[in-house]
Order: sequence, then structure tokens, then C-alpha cells
Amino acid sequence: MKRKYGILFGVLFFCMLFAGCKKENGPVKVQLNEVAHSIFYAPMYVAIEEGYFEEEGIELKLVNGLGADKTMTAVLSGEADIGFMGSEASVYVYNEGAKDYVVNFAQLTQRAGNFLVSREQKTGFQMTQLKGKTVLGGRKGGMPQMVFEYILKKYGMDPEKDLNIITNIDFGMTAQAFAGGSGEYTVEFEPSATALEKEGTGYVVASLGVESGYVPYTAYAAKKSYIEENPEVIRGFVKALQRGMDYVNTHTAKEIAVKIQPQFKETDLETITTIVSRYHEQDTWKENLVFEKNSYELLLDILESAGELEKRPPYSDLVDNTYADEAAK
Repeated sequence: MKRKYGILFGVLFFCMLFAGCKKENGPVKVQLNEVAHSIFYAPMYVAIEEGYFEEEGIELKLVNGLGADKTMTAVLSGEADIGFMGSEASVYVYNEGAKDYVVNFAQLTQRAGNFLVSREQKTGFQMTQLKGKTVLGGRKGGMPQMVFEYILKKYGMDPEKDLNIITNIDFGMTAQAFAGGSGEYTVEFEPSATALEKEGTGYVVASLGVESGYVPYTAYAAKKSYIEENPEVIRGFVKALQRGMDYVNTHTAKEIAVKIQPQFKETDLETITTIVSRYHEQDTWKENLVFEKNSYELLLDILESAGELEKRPPYSDLVDNTYADEAAK
């Protein structure tokens, strides 16, 4: 009898190590709350469309959180297992003293994904040309707005005195407001930037991703307890994402666009291809999912510059590269 139990425990242990029993028990359901649904996150959608998550035994449910604050709330409440958002949200939660705080375990983008759009076509544009102008910006305290302000300061401008930045327009509505006549410039994500160009109402004159440098703009995070209790889920999740990252780094913009088009049925293939090309050219996607310490420190610098940081949390507390390191090998 003891020998039989020994064999049984050995089999169970083997299953836990190699996740080979997942299929027998059915896939693990994982709810992922994303900050927005954007072509900016192409590697993730490739992983979904290619079935990489299913191959790792994960039944993924993707929910659009419509903002980092809502995504973080979903993770903290347990409504979502994993959140995909700007890493600043995890810093805020940690500094508020949460015991079961949120830890970043995989970084997807390394550039800001927004662009500066002008009402007039310009060649040789310089950021200092924004002095005295009205710009439709992002939510005060949000990552897009903080990155924009960081860039302005880099060029010696005071965001509050040297130009007029409008920050009270809802996310996703700035392009419409700009097309309607508001502002001389607007800060836009895709596909809004390309849509304004196609309509002839705006022209992309600068990439905030290039201007700000390598920033950990979006990352995957979960409560510390969830990561500790579900290591195989996190491991499989990160492996699937790494395969999506490998795909975008080894395929053409057209091939990537074709692959992710089912995620953006309202957008034509030509527009998706244009957007993917634009993100490819500015080196948006990392080769791996490792959240580097220097990127984390730059994030804290941006938060400090914006007056949104009370203290700098330890990198070792808010970043766990265990699974990203494994997937990168």
C-alpha cells in the first residue's frame, strides 16, 4: 500500500512540475484585464490568435479595463487574475501600504505608444515649437501625460507655464475634439493618429516613444499572492507571451497585421499594417519580457518629475523576472 501511494505522489509531483496534467483536468481559466485594446499590444494578440495560451493549458478571457485605474481595481478585487497596464499603478498601490500588493512579472512595450499630431504638416519639427500652443493631452497623473511632461522638461519647457495642455477630455475622445477644432496639437494613440492623417485633419510630427527613451510603458502584473499560489499559470502565460514577442520580431508588418486583424475587425488591413510599421520602426517591442532595473528607475524618475511619487519602492519588491528570464532562454 505504501508503495502505491508513493507512486501516486510521484506522478502528482511530476504533473505539478511539468504541467502535463493540465489537459487532463481541462485548461485553467485566467481573466486578463487590459488597460486598452490597441494595436500597440500586437505581441499579445498574436499569442491569442496563434493559440499559444491554449497550448500552455490556459483558457484566456480578455477584458478591456478602459484605464489603468479600472484595471488595477479589477486585479485588487480579484475580479481579474492578471492586469496589463502601466507599471506606475503598481507603484501607487505599493506606496499606499497594501500588504498583498501587485507585482510586475513581464514587460511588453519599451516605448511610449503615443504620437504628437499637428493641425498642420511640418518638416523638421522641434518640441520647442510647442511653446505658447494649446495641446490636447492625457489625464493628469496618467502615464501618457506624465511622459509628455517629462519630454517637455527635457527640452527646458515648463508644462504649466510655457504651453496650455488640456487634460480634462476623456480618454479616446481627444481625436474627435481635435478634429472638431480644439487645440493646435493633440497627443494620440493609434489608431487615432493614423485616422487623423487619413482624414487630412492632422499630421504626426513626433513620436513620444522615441523622445522619452526606453520606458516600461506597459507590463503584466498580479497580486503577490496570486503569483505565489499559481506559479505554473504564470509560467505558461509568460511562455505564450514570449512566443508572441518572437513572432513580431521575426515577421513583416503585413504578416503581423494579417495575424491580429481578427482583434480589430473595425480597422482595415492597410491601416493596421501602417500602425504596426510605425511601432516597429520606433523599436516598441522588447526581444524578451524581462523588466530591467534601469527601466524601472526611469519610470520612477518620470513619476517624481510629475510630482506623483512619495517614495521610491524597491525594485526587488515590485518586479519578479523569474518567469520572463526562463522564457527568454
